[in-house]
Amino acid sequence: METSLNPTTLLIEQSGAVRRIWLNREAMRNAQNQLLLDELDAALTAAGQDEATKVLVLAAKGKHFSAGHDLKEAQEKRSHFSVEERWAYEEQRYFGYCMKLWDFPKPTVAQVQGACVAAGFMLANMCDLVVTSEDAFFSDPVTHTLGAASVEVLIHPWVMGLRQAKGFLFLGERMSAQRAYEIGMVNKVVPSGTLDEETMVVAQRIAMAPPFAMRALKKSLNRSVDVQGMRQALSAHFDLHQLSHVSSEFQSARDAGLASAIQKGASHGGKA
Repeated sequence: METSLNPTTLLIEQSGAVRRIWLNREAMRNAQNQLLLDELDAALTAAGQDEATKVLVLAAKGKHFSAGHDLKEAQEKRSHFSVEERWAYEEQRYFGYCMKLWDFPKPTVAQVQGACVAAGFMLANMCDLVVTSEDAFFSDPVTHTLGAASVEVLIHPWVMGLRQAKGFLFLGERMSAQRAYEIGMVNKVVPSGTLDEETMVVAQRIAMAPPFAMRALKKSLNRSVDVQGMRQALSAHFDLHQLSHVSSEFQSARDAGLASAIQKGASHGGKA
């Protein structure tokens, strides 16, 4: 059953107490443009306020979860932003929207297939649980391809451990779903043809728990990393990420065309 929202870049369905939001830019490998991000934020607000929804699933139509930010749109509309303009834009739509998902009051499950790259990696790892198909892979080649300090939200060491995060980012290579499972970043890997059903089984199981108790439990679990400094570390990285945007290395990538990084990223294993 679809909800009353009518976004153009998302599909939203309700299955009992579970709401599944699908990224729906299949032709663009679900690259995240401004409209998608704004519509996703609005959809999260609606799901958070809906008392009948106890669990949120974040999924994507097509072969790939997300190829990252829409670099073609970024090149056309934001490549010559001032420092102040870029900071404000990314603080709201990249950092702020991601932290809103991290702080979402109800349990969230990412349903990941195919490419989960850069901003796609960032988005999926804001969720509480991650279920992937066997063909899924993760990559963050941003430093290699754009000369920027990774993505805006450096969630990596918190979900995969410091040593693994350094290798993942320094090398800019792909990580398979199985490897992500082995290091504890992914909760479950399932056959590609069963991803929709298997994710819903997980979500429906979570939805059986009393909602207030689950909300309190999630808050306590998130606070366990907050007291270790996660939120402050993420904020500090965002500042350094912005600094990397004014480096000569990033300027060279920008002048060559941000969209050309898509092909460069493929050579590093960053794109499907």
